Amino acid sequence: MQIHISKSRMKRRIALNSIFRILFFLATTIGLVFLSLLLIRILNQGLGYLTIDFLRNFPAPYVEEAGMFAGIIGSLFLMLLTAPIAIILGVSTALYLEEYAPKNRFTNFIQVNVQNLAGVPSIVFGLLGLTFFVYLFQMGYTLIAGALTMSLLILPVIVVAAQEAIRSVPKEIKEASIGMGATKWQTIWRIVLPAAVPGILTGSILALSRAIGETAPLLIVGAATAIYTIPDSMLSKYTVMPIQIYSWTSRPQEEWQFVAGAGIIVLLVILLCMNAIAVWIRNKFQNRY
Repeated sequence: MQIHISKSRMKRRIALNSIFRILFFLATTIGLVFLSLLLIRILNQGLGYLTIDFLRNFPAPYVEEAGMFAGIIGSLFLMLLTAPIAIILGVSTALYLEEYAPKNRFTNFIQVNVQNLAGVPSIVFGLLGLTFFVYLFQMGYTLIAGALTMSLLILPVIVVAAQEAIRSVPKEIKEASIGMGATKWQTIWRIVLPAAVPGILTGSILALSRAIGETAPLLIVGAATAIYTIPDSMLSKYTVMPIQIYSWTSRPQEEWQFVAGAGIIVLLVILLCMNAIAVWIRNKFQNRY
């Protein structure tokens, strides 16, 4: 009798496993189908407007003369400022919480709030940046104010990813390093960080991918919808690719939707190049370790 019950339970588990496998496959297929349709639509609309002149021209009131050179350069400058600020602060915070901070209620409270901040809507960070960086610290609507705002936006994601990467380093390795006479900081610098670099870079890739496509926080902190110069300092006015695409899609003429499609293609290409470089760096560190 007991064997009969076990067999019936096994059959139910196998049936449930098959049902959920089919459901997950269908969910994945539906997502891929809609993603493919979206990409096909963007390519059909934008490829005809994707020219050399489009890449090197500034925004213009006419479709034939419009370009996103200012947005491309502005996005690259913004990421060059955002990445080091967010990664250095994020990794330092994760190291302190994991290696130095005492394990008590206050530390747990900080960790819970860091994890909650990762899910806060981006517009909240835009309002925070407007209040502190633009008004309180008198930075104005400048590139550095936008970079600091985007750093706040992606900082919780990097902190959480770095903590998980640091936790994944076996304790035995750290104990062996300390047992051989290394100090705690030498162990962190030579053992923990090289082992955690792949996980840290993975989190940084995801965070920067979110940052380069954000529009709402930058609109609040004063990114221009149309600008005819490129930034020459951290206190310069700027625009970014998502802002320009948003500006084009808000216009009623159909031709501007095609120009926006070309802008989306450029944004996707730059995003893929950023991810490819980051993945290459991650794999290089991983193989070396």
